[in-house]
Amino acid sequence: MAIAAAISLSLPPQTRRSSASIAAPFRSTSSLHFDSLRSNFSSLKNPNLRVSASSMSIGTPEKISTTSFLDRRESGFLHFVKYHGLGNDFILVDNRDSTEPRVTPEQAVKLCDRNFGIGADGVIFAMPGVNGTDYTMRIFNSDGSEPEMCGNGVRCFARFIAELENLHGKQSFTVHTGAGLIVPEIQEDGKVKVDMGEPILKASDVPTKLPANKDQAAVKADINVDGVTWNVTCVSMGNPHCVTFGNRQSQNLTVDELNLAAIGPKFEHHEMFPARTNTEFVEVFSHEHLKMRVWERGAGATLACGTGACAVVVAAVLEGRAGRVSVVLECLNSVNEIRSMGLCQ
Repeated sequence: MAIAAAISLSLPPQTRRSSASIAAPFRSTSSLHFDSLRSNFSSLKNPNLRVSASSMSIGTPEKISTTSFLDRRESGFLHFVKYHGLGNDFILVDNRDSTEPRVTPEQAVKLCDRNFGIGADGVIFAMPGVNGTDYTMRIFNSDGSEPEMCGNGVRCFARFIAELENLHGKQSFTVHTGAGLIVPEIQEDGKVKVDMGEPILKASDVPTKLPANKDQAAVKADINVDGVTWNVTCVSMGNPHCVTFGNRQSQNLTVDELNLAAIGPKFEHHEMFPARTNTEFVEVFSHEHLKMRVWERGAGATLACGTGACAVVVAAVLEGRAGRVSVVLECLNSVNEIRSMGLCQ
């Protein structure tokens, strides 16, 4: 889903400046289909970031007028498109003319506010490529922090680039991220597929201070959180993840009963995670069916997490809780099917 709009805010001046781990042989791909919902907004120039809708039209990307809303570049306005991937929502900003983000982390926090701003899990910037790549993706979380990468975010990024560049049909391009090179591929049917690459399992590279207990990885390791001992497996998909299927009191979680807002931040800021961490709480229905709730580093509870979905499957296979070929993963109101190939031979 995409929404196009403009908002007025005080923008920083644009300046131009250039901006050995052990991994299991694993690759994961996932696909996402977007519907398009486009709204034209009139912006009010005031510091409260108020937005009022003036008109709305619904259609597929192919049916939208070639005179893009993004082409209207009135001074003092931030033009954006809003996309979501499985409910994981982002504000997309065309930043291809500068290597400096058009808004500051502090402004991103205000834009992401769901009551007084636009509302989003993060702000994504489409920027010029570096080191031979086509584009660079940067993202500010809703708390102003900057993650290395975002799985659902990079798929939204790909659709955004397709709209900006008026691309049609099957397309792929290279994207520089803080987690390295990502190559999203837009399919003929409009879905976006991303090779998420190999997971990083070496504990010190995730990073986590939990002691490695299996081939330099922390698998089903004990961690004390608020007086409760949890069993966790730590995985990096370019960003850190802590995956848990239960604790000593409850070996099999019922994730809908979790008070995620209370327990999530305690994992995220735990001393065992020097770069903070994303945390996935997982319920196992079968070797082919898992359900997770996610607390994202810098964004809190979100409806889905692309890198988190992959990390869950890696952890489930490492712990012997899931199969090696295909796993259906539920995340609140969305369903992902993750395919793993050659994991941990």
